[in-house]
Amino acid sequence: MKISDVLEVDLISNKVAGSDKEEVLNNMIELVSKSSKVRDKEKIRDAIFNRERIMSTGVGKGFAIPHGKTDGITDMVAAFGITETEINFESLDGEPVRLIFLLVGKENLVGPHLKLLSRISRLLNKDDFRTKLLNAASPQEIQNLFESEEKSYFET
Repeated sequence: MKISDVLEVDLISNKVAGSDKEEVLNNMIELVSKSSKVRDKEKIRDAIFNRERIMSTGVGKGFAIPHGKTDGITDMVAAFGITETEINFESLDGEPVRLIFLLVGKENLVGPHLKLLSRISRLLNKDDFRTKLLNAASPQEIQNLFESEEKSYFET
């Protein structure tokens, strides 16, 4: 499964509002809830915040990958956002976050969920890719960047 299989342009925002981690996560949950795959937004909220309480999903280098598994969706769904300001996400490296990739998987599909988390992490660990994302002017441009980067990185 590819990132572009689950990330739709309607679920991308280059202007996520919020002044703290909780507010930004709630805004990302609102964004992902626009998907027709979402049956229960509150189950997503519970899954994301429960996972976040275990350990911050701010992995470093200015990005976070909040994620969780729930039966509140019909299929895996994702949203991507760029915050308007730097957010203290309690990241592993202590650095603030602006890039947020939210991934929600089905409880019974652990394998595809882990594979996508790995792909997302590998792409966002690339300095030049993060810079391109931060400079993107629109959700469509962000979608195009993910598609082209994933294709060049994983399909040699």
